[in-house]
Amino acid sequence: MENKKNDAPVMGIPYNPNYHVGNNNPYQAGKIPPNAVVGDPKGVPLQQTIYRDTPAPINCVFCGTSGLTTVRSKISLAAFVGCMMPFMLGVCFLCPSMDCLWHKYHFCPHCNEKLAEFEKNDACAVVDPPSWCQQSFALPA
Repeated sequence: MENKKNDAPVMGIPYNPNYHVGNNNPYQAGKIPPNAVVGDPKGVPLQQTIYRDTPAPINCVFCGTSGLTTVRSKISLAAFVGCMMPFMLGVCFLCPSMDCLWHKYHFCPHCNEKLAEFEKNDACAVVDPPSWCQQSFALPA
């Protein structure tokens, strides 16, 4: 009896050896793109702002001014889990000075309106130190 199993067409995504996680892509490693605006945009029209842990450049939709957001923090589930983990003894992420796993809320520095929030609800982030602090940046239009 002949095995016809190997004659069936294969479905899936083709493998490209030049494009995979281990090819040292600088943007996968966290490098900021060369066209990113970091700091006060000074009137540069922004296409998209990525709000993370640090102040982000904005053109406020409420008051129309440009500048850097003001970041306020609030305790997250990830911070709470970090304090309960046995290997984290002596380092409690509930302390205000250890707010790397806290939720971040971005506000306009001029009108104090809330512009965005970056919530860290993933309790698994505790065991992923590179994701504790992620820099904010914007792409110009």
